[in-house]
Amino acid sequence: MARVNRAVELLAQGQPVYYTGAEEHGYAGGRAMAQTWADFIMYELEHATFDLAALDAFMRGLVDGGPTRSGHRTPPVIVTLPTDGTDEQVIRANAWMIKQVLAAGVHGILLCHAETPGAVKAFVEAARYPFQTIGVGQGLDQGRRGSGGQARAAEIWGLPWQEYCRRADVWPLNPDGELMLGLKVENRRALANVEASLAVPGIAFAEWGPGDMGMSFGYIDQHDPPYPPEMTAARARVLAACRANNVAFLNTVHPEDVVERIAEGVRIGAGPRGREAAEVGRRHTGRTMPW
Repeated sequence: MARVNRAVELLAQGQPVYYTGAEEHGYAGGRAMAQTWADFIMYELEHATFDLAALDAFMRGLVDGGPTRSGHRTPPVIVTLPTDGTDEQVIRANAWMIKQVLAAGVHGILLCHAETPGAVKAFVEAARYPFQTIGVGQGLDQGRRGSGGQARAAEIWGLPWQEYCRRADVWPLNPDGELMLGLKVENRRALANVEASLAVPGIAFAEWGPGDMGMSFGYIDQHDPPYPPEMTAARARVLAACRANNVAFLNTVHPEDVVERIAEGVRIGAGPRGREAAEVGRRHTGRTMPW
């Protein structure tokens, strides 16, 4: 296929995308999800055990269960990390997580509690090879991802390792890149810096994380609407920052509101009835199927 990452392919065409979570880790989980209805898989490591062997096995299971109905080798996989984006020093100290997750052959990473632009800058740089120069000197310094893990990732992508290295860069900063980096702007500290954080080059998508955002405003459980005024304002601020920086906004969608959410600016959808919502949304935007 022209693209390794189907979600990048669709977003570049102006199509919203829809994801689902990895229901089971390990090889059997990957093999079972190889034919998923979703446009990508979110693989949870923020609160789950940071088990890289299980992630490796999951990716091998996706390959063995493929190709997908669209002809791609695997569905894209985006991983949430257990480290928070508190500041640059925290990300530098935990950059080993970024390197090792990418070496498993995943297609993106979602940084939770992305609180400062310094943390976001360090996050992007940790995911990039030093020879990738788009954006360097224009908000970014040289990439810090090292040589050594590319052969395993290239095998998952079905590419020679040299081609993997060329294409394993951040999209849309690099139009030929295949990696999607995302931010969870999910507390009041992150909200205070959202405009500067989303202006850092190399971010593909962001969300406002209502569960954690609600907790930061003092609510035990305010994940779902109706939201109090301060949370409604927080969501609007994150959405506005996404629009200003050409960053895809991620939000829960339902079959009954997905068309409204798309009109509002949501480009990545998920939720408890995600498959039904995706079917409605795909018809609305004239998606060419399969997948």
